[in-house]
Amino acid sequence: MTNNIYWTLYKDYADKIESGALQPGSKLPSENELAATYQITRETVRKGLNLLAQNGYIHKVKGKGSFVLDTGRMNFPVTGLVSYKELAERLGRKSRTIVYETECVPAGEGIAKELQIRPDRLVWRVIRAREIEGERIILDIDYLLADIVTGLTRDITGDSIYQYLEQELHLKISYSKKVISVERATTMDQSYMDLGNDTHVVVVRGYVHLEDTTLFQYTESRHRLDKFQFVDFARRETIHDFGEQWK
Repeated sequence: MTNNIYWTLYKDYADKIESGALQPGSKLPSENELAATYQITRETVRKGLNLLAQNGYIHKVKGKGSFVLDTGRMNFPVTGLVSYKELAERLGRKSRTIVYETECVPAGEGIAKELQIRPDRLVWRVIRAREIEGERIILDIDYLLADIVTGLTRDITGDSIYQYLEQELHLKISYSKKVISVERATTMDQSYMDLGNDTHVVVVRGYVHLEDTTLFQYTESRHRLDKFQFVDFARRETIHDFGEQWK
């Protein structure tokens, strides 16, 4: 019963925020007020609020309360290795993947340089648009080493490559480096995304490594400017923290 109520609290406020009944910047009732309204404990209230925060609906400010975020923009994590499928499920928005290309080709000079391989080495080139609520707002261009990522198909790329890599090929994906820039939209961007009058896109270049440090994937994730904000969380380390590191 408690779990049902915490989910009810989450759905109630998610619906209010999505419908515009609660505007960005609005403050939610306090934990005590929500506990009284739903007749639950503050711990259960916190579960609902934490889920709202995790899914990008609210921002919790210590000592001040919870405030509604602008859901027109979706939080896309800079750090962490999260697949698009995992992100879409977390956001709870209607979405689909449109696969334009899944081809095994020689890397060529440009991609060989990014992946630090020979130009004639084979790679998978995967081009996909991410459509959210009827608009194509992300274009993902992936290059994966074909001798490591075997058996890739259009059905797999239309679902989740990372799920295939981890559950079927049993690859251990470890870490990535990401570089973010704002660049002029290309002809491909204009063709495969719904950019309207936008002339620029946000480009996130990712270099993904396996547990043994092998660089096996290079990605260009190209985003429409008005829909995504890139979020990271940092903690300032004190002198004591640095001291602990050197012990």
